[in-house]
Amino acid sequence: MTNLPKPPEAHLVERTGWLRAAVLGANDGIVSTASLIVGVAAAAGATSDILVAGTAGMVAGAMSMAAGEYVSVSSQADSEAADLRREQAELHSYPEAELRELTAIYVARGVAHDLAREVATQMMAKDALGTHLRDELGLSEFTTAKPVQAAFTSAATFTAGAALPLGIVFVSPHDVLPWAVSVASLVFLALLGGLGGWVGGAPILRATLRVTFWGALAMALTAGIGLALGTAV
Repeated sequence: MTNLPKPPEAHLVERTGWLRAAVLGANDGIVSTASLIVGVAAAAGATSDILVAGTAGMVAGAMSMAAGEYVSVSSQADSEAADLRREQAELHSYPEAELRELTAIYVARGVAHDLAREVATQMMAKDALGTHLRDELGLSEFTTAKPVQAAFTSAATFTAGAALPLGIVFVSPHDVLPWAVSVASLVFLALLGGLGGWVGGAPILRATLRVTFWGALAMALTAGIGLALGTAV
């Protein structure tokens, strides 16, 4: 029997950096913009008012998502950089202690002590810093914080998500606009949840229901507020 070469593996963890930001951005874009539109429409706002509010919400939300992602992920990157510098200093000052520490990690994972020390010695000889970052701190190229990537991904996907309910405003009659935006947005959210679950390897039905439920709740609350304020005014 011929042993065919094993095809390269594509691990789902490689997608976590951009997938989280993409799903969060698109979900927030749909939910926040649709909720804003439904709230203004429920308050008996004119179509022009709804379009202005929705467009302003889309632009402000995209910038807020980009800034928020950049700041939060930058904080994570700063912590990772501090750990890297600390590990470099410890490897330079206490190489034997770091070898024992790495050996203990492998022993805890089930490797015999002598073999664990041999493996640790060889791994540190090749790439001591990379080995400790990966096996001691759990850092790798797949999980390393990427602030710029997260910021652009969130802003772009927020804008794409927000454009969906905003587009419904242009094609829906004014008297049914809140219902049209709500139903269409729930469909968009269900598709997003299913797509996110599929790309991330998660159960599709659970991901779909989770996203749709919170979107429906947000729109229901803002519609209620819009009705209450519209009636009061």
